[in-house]
Amino acid sequence: MPRMTAARAAVEILKREGVTHAFGVPGAAINPFYKALQAGGGIEHTLARHVEGASHMAEGYTRTAPGNIGVCIGTSGPAGTDMITGLYSAIGDSVPILCITGQAPTSVIHKEDFQAVDIASIAAPVTKAATTVLEAGQVPGVFQQAFHLMRSGRPGPVLIDLPIDVQLTEIDFDPETYEPLAVHKPAATRAQIEKAIGFLLESERPLIVAGGGIINADASELLVEFAEITGTPVIPTLMGWGTIPDDHELNAGMVGLQTSHRYGNANFLESDFVLGIGNRWANRHTGYKLDVYTKGRKFVHVDIEPTQIGKIFAPDYGIASDAKAALELFVEVAKELEAAGRLPDRRAWVDATNERKATLQRRTHFDNVPLKPQRVYEEMNRAFGPETRYVTTIGLSQIAGAQMLHVYRPRHWINCGQAGPLGWTIPAALGVAKADPEASVVALSGDYDFQFMLEELAVGAQHRIPYVHVLVNNSYLGLIRQAQAGLDINFQVNLEFENINSPEIGVYGVDHVKVVEGLGCKAIRVTEPDQLLPAFEEAKKLAAEYRVPVVVEAILERVTNIAMSKTADISDVTEFEEIATEPGHAPTAIRPLKV
Repeated sequence: MPRMTAARAAVEILKREGVTHAFGVPGAAINPFYKALQAGGGIEHTLARHVEGASHMAEGYTRTAPGNIGVCIGTSGPAGTDMITGLYSAIGDSVPILCITGQAPTSVIHKEDFQAVDIASIAAPVTKAATTVLEAGQVPGVFQQAFHLMRSGRPGPVLIDLPIDVQLTEIDFDPETYEPLAVHKPAATRAQIEKAIGFLLESERPLIVAGGGIINADASELLVEFAEITGTPVIPTLMGWGTIPDDHELNAGMVGLQTSHRYGNANFLESDFVLGIGNRWANRHTGYKLDVYTKGRKFVHVDIEPTQIGKIFAPDYGIASDAKAALELFVEVAKELEAAGRLPDRRAWVDATNERKATLQRRTHFDNVPLKPQRVYEEMNRAFGPETRYVTTIGLSQIAGAQMLHVYRPRHWINCGQAGPLGWTIPAALGVAKADPEASVVALSGDYDFQFMLEELAVGAQHRIPYVHVLVNNSYLGLIRQAQAGLDINFQVNLEFENINSPEIGVYGVDHVKVVEGLGCKAIRVTEPDQLLPAFEEAKKLAAEYRVPVVVEAILERVTNIAMSKTADISDVTEFEEIATEPGHAPTAIRPLKV
């Protein structure tokens, strides 16, 4: 039997579980693991500038392609606590990442040794499992179980904490005979699917709510096939955006309090049956007035996690199943019904949803200076095609982007949904670009999100990771300011100041162009609407030439109110700006405005 350190055994298991890349920050308590990484080869490592950044890079890496599992590594104590935000983000969005931390020697963990903290207990609420391994012989089993847990059932993150003496201890381990554990995912039965389709057949105005679980299961093609066979319009959630192309006639738009389309909410409110697949009825989608969301319609909920069913409201019927397993049966049964001539004609309902899509639009074309954010997204639609992978987290930038950008493929809207930590976007975009080096990756941030983990741009410069970052700058905490309006305050949300070193930017404070260039990247500042498209085209060229992140900063008007509900009611969304009343108001809309 081969002998090797437990750290080396862990590295060999990573490779045999399909890991080819890791993100991290070395330190004394994890150095034996880094030595094993170097000696073992086969796993490329990207050095982050902040350990939280490493965790978000791992998230972006996982979210980019089916089967990916991002790995983040850090030393003991604060490195582990720094990565808690990444673990919280990952578990909220059902994203499997593996967090590996170093730890003080087993003999002194309980003695308040330097940077010794009970990270497993801290991480337990935001992981599927968090373990401090006290016996070197358990390392292979703990790593094997970690991958089994991350892939089984509802995907999610795992933390493994390795004391330094455990890493250094030699154990018997044969990598050549190692095999991953079989993955378990619940699967719907034929009888369950037939019962669910019974609700569909009885309805007149059905919808499918397509959640992120469909993307996790790599089942988007099945979803589209089922929708097409049955003639059922689809409402993607924010996490499920891309399951069906935006320009597909059965895409009925997104629903919610903020990240929604006017026509999406209108279509939903006209429905009488909703089949939710791989979604969790998040409050930004349903609103807080569940009576509005549920009144007059029946619900079937399909989710991989049994305890999700009935968590927000009780559906008329629930099925615990992986989305792909369920959709395979949905397609099978639907084809049989189609062949038997038992599927109702939904053309009138589909036409009605598309009529709303062509008439209920928001205006994007403004020539104002300073820029209105809507014009930025209009020009992004022109500059960035269907192959673009968008990456974003939270803020008015995300909300307006979701209202006005277009997504055509799964995993091309890579969005932090449940946690929404500021600073997520830069490291996540680096993880996405590392996972798909040939992709067109475009990140979207407001100025505060951008400033939270700005240092990670240096990672892109050092490791030659190109992508384009659109920075919409109003020098304000725009979403919080808008939320404070209901309390009649405007308190501690202003970021403006006159920068004595950059008087040319007025009160916009931080000179992002100088900072970005100081970190080894490229930057372009835009102040006029007609400069936007040329700047985006130039950014693409610079990213390709220099192989670094390129930031396009759009200087916005200080105050913009983006459409959202002030009453937490999806039937009561306030349109603060003019709506589109002629085709020229929304020239890049999915459908030409019908007047």
